[in-house]
Amino acid sequence: MTRRARAALVERPGGPFEVREVELDEPRPDEVVVRVLAAGVCHTDLLVRRTWPERLLPMVFGHEGAGVVEAVGAGVGSVVVGDSVCLSYRSCGRCAECAAGWNAYCLHAGANARGVREDGSTALRRAGKPVYGGFFGQSSFATHAVAHESSVVKVPADLPPAVAAPLGCSVQTGAGTVFTVLNAAPGESLVVYGAGGVGLSALLAATVRGCRTVVVEPVESRRALALSLGAAAAVPPGTPLADLTGGGAHHAVDTTGRADAIGEAVGALRRRGTLALVGLGGKVELDLRTLVHNGIRVRGVIEGDAAPRTLIPDLVALHRQGVLPVERLIGEYPFEQIERAAEDASTGRCVKPVLRFDQQVL
Repeated sequence: MTRRARAALVERPGGPFEVREVELDEPRPDEVVVRVLAAGVCHTDLLVRRTWPERLLPMVFGHEGAGVVEAVGAGVGSVVVGDSVCLSYRSCGRCAECAAGWNAYCLHAGANARGVREDGSTALRRAGKPVYGGFFGQSSFATHAVAHESSVVKVPADLPPAVAAPLGCSVQTGAGTVFTVLNAAPGESLVVYGAGGVGLSALLAATVRGCRTVVVEPVESRRALALSLGAAAAVPPGTPLADLTGGGAHHAVDTTGRADAIGEAVGALRRRGTLALVGLGGKVELDLRTLVHNGIRVRGVIEGDAAPRTLIPDLVALHRQGVLPVERLIGEYPFEQIERAAEDASTGRCVKPVLRFDQQVL
């Protein structure tokens, strides 16, 4: 049986998202077909579409999704048809890193951005020609996604899809960094650089842990949102932080990838403080004397060190308790307005755009 779907295609390097009809394969033994109900727009999608190889176009991006399972491959045992699921990144589950529980550092993580299956095939077609996908094991900018089983996490059926979708990347990255990487403790101070979806998720997690959190953000409206979400202070870049952090922060999280912010973050830490680098950027120069003399630790972080099937259920539980109000970060857009959602994400008008898929039948 051939399935049809509407997908947001990028057809040229740096080109816009254009919604077109595509055809999907039936799932292979390790795959799941998901009817997508919501998908978060992440800066990673916007960055990668500008640099994606032309030979792998047209391409379907999207890596924060939520929906309902419509079909499962013969070897799939974690979900069944009808399950509500969150879509996250792909991992092999077999390598040394996965076996140790560090799925975010899977030795085969390149599969998340290959655009094809391991054998070079693609599950999508348009007018008989290949359409590339499998982004983060899923490609959720479509009404239906052929997802690798490792990318699929079962969630409660009554969890709103718009809330479930960002849990798969931005929320688990921010929250996982605080919970797992930093293991922030009550009373400790934390500085978060950048009040986007990842940064504000880190703030929410730090509030759950009882930390004193300072948010550094240039946009006034986002500073106001951070304060309403529990930040002890929200200040523009360049603001002295010693008094706000009790003489220096125990932890800092950079979500910007900017060299100036990272340099500021190192200076904001107390002795033996830890800086978690979450944002993707270029080369950064750091003063080794400062790092060594003060015992500063600098830690690169992917996906908050999260194993999705462990962390996402915990995030759902915190949301149900009312202490992880992810919905306050979200602005919803019809799928057909994906380019507007992307623009609002780029300009900062919306913290976390989430696409709605209201019409599923072609």
